[in-house]
Amino acid sequence: MSTPNYQNPGPYQAPHPGAAVPPALPPRKPSRAKSWLTHGAAAFVALFIGVGIGASGGSGTEQGDAKASGSAKPGPTVTVTGADKARPAPTVTKTVTAKPKPPKKTQDPGPATVFDGDGEYLVGEDIQAGTYRTAGADGSFGCYWERAKNASGEFDSIIANNNLKGPGRVTLNKGEYFKTNRCQEWKRTS
Repeated sequence: MSTPNYQNPGPYQAPHPGAAVPPALPPRKPSRAKSWLTHGAAAFVALFIGVGIGASGGSGTEQGDAKASGSAKPGPTVTVTGADKARPAPTVTKTVTAKPKPPKKTQDPGPATVFDGDGEYLVGEDIQAGTYRTAGADGSFGCYWERAKNASGEFDSIIANNNLKGPGRVTLNKGEYFKTNRCQEWKRTS
């Protein structure tokens, strides 16, 4: 058996059985401090170059052309102070009490020309005088309408009445009472 040469080991040779193996070292993580230092230095250099370019007055072509021709004239000096800044105007608060508008005078729309199929109406006050039409019964019992001289409900006050199965018309005069039950909506036709 040969003894390994630690000075110049040469090609890798597996240790013989029973020889002590050195412990494996964990892999090294890159240093964050080194990364920050590298990036920070690059940023500082870029900032320094940028400030230098900005302080030189732009691209330099205008100044370079003026120097080359020998006619360099000094430009005006501009001084900016804090007094030149626009100041906001003071806020003025004024209390104004609003007066309510008087209600608009609306014209009374007058008696209706369309009304529900159930109810009692005074012609000329609740509904307009004229001829009205209905589509008929609002159910299976038929549509009942009645023209009356007054609202007494007595048999003698009835001027005309009818039970409709289908559509119907009735002409109402001012001062009459019109009663309707189980009818669809009434609409004035003339």
